[in-house]
Amino acid sequence: MKVLFAVAVSAAAVSSVVADDFCDQWGTTTSGDYIIYNDLWGESYATSGSQCTGLDSNDGSTIAWHTNYSWAGASTQVKSYANAALQFDAVQLSSVSSIPSTMEYTYTYDDTLIADVAYDLFTSSTADGDNEFEIMIWLAALGGAGPISSTGSAVATTTIGSVEFSLYSGANGDTTVYSFVASDETTSFSGDLMDFFNYLTENEGMSTSQYLTTVECGTEPFTGTNAVLTVSSYSAAVNTGTSSSESTDTTGSAVTTTNLVADSTATSASTEADADTATSTSTDAATTTASSSDVETTAPTATTATPTSTDAATTTSSTSDEETTAPIATTATPTSTDAATTTTSSTTTPTATTATATTSTTPNCRRRM
Repeated sequence: MKVLFAVAVSAAAVSSVVADDFCDQWGTTTSGDYIIYNDLWGESYATSGSQCTGLDSNDGSTIAWHTNYSWAGASTQVKSYANAALQFDAVQLSSVSSIPSTMEYTYTYDDTLIADVAYDLFTSSTADGDNEFEIMIWLAALGGAGPISSTGSAVATTTIGSVEFSLYSGANGDTTVYSFVASDETTSFSGDLMDFFNYLTENEGMSTSQYLTTVECGTEPFTGTNAVLTVSSYSAAVNTGTSSSESTDTTGSAVTTTNLVADSTATSASTEADADTATSTSTDAATTTASSSDVETTAPTATTATPTSTDAATTTSSTSDEETTAPIATTATPTSTDAATTTTSSTTTPTATTATATTSTTPNCRRRM
């Protein structure tokens, strides 16, 4: 009887009661070590649409969840960032030994989809300070979605966790953004996220005195109809201890890197370029007083590319960093990118125990600065 009782208790502990889907803008549900956000921070850009998110299961360290949506209009603007965020106390990178994480998902949709599937991590110089660095790890760039970049071109390529990534950098207000974009859609990822920080400290001068404050993973949709992201398995943890001075992938082999930084004298032209150093990109129905503008776009831009037209929202900030899907030319003539038309096989172009639903009054830290 004691054994049977123990088994019954264990079974009950493994299964978390699933909460109803929540559809409000800042809706959340908390389960174990995770908070799941609906986070419709950009819904005002849409001409129509809605999104709902929900928890499917939690076995203690690993959760399953989903989000479904239809968004139309402003195809160059992100509408939301539904995500699962790990709850942990801020810790300096120098004290972090590893950040093991797994992410397995499928994406289904009708017709076309423009979206990404990405980790989002933030750091600050103090445990409770403002975000100073944002590190995005794109597992998928679907339908031509692309990351924030000051030049529109990757600055390096590197292989981490057996996945090849192109690295882009740019600014979102006062936050420096590094985006690692997988060369091919990766629907099953298992690796140490600390490897990405090791790369940045060794190659981009990022300080290990920075505090890691946020670890989350989800999807940023631009447009899509009857789209469903189903995360069958997601886990993350922040382990502290002596960290390795050498950045390695999960197989123990050294991370390989190829520098792609262009000559500083080269002309830069990109829809993600700083206005001070690059050819300006015209935007549809947009008014801005920004002195510089970095936007997430859809494909890498050649330094000789001509300006392209994008949709953009009106902004009066001194710096503006909006995720967009403006096609960027890889030759002197702009080219268009066909949107994804198949389930979880979309073209990836690196730029290309009880859960209760609650409503918060403010968004999580994902967007917008």
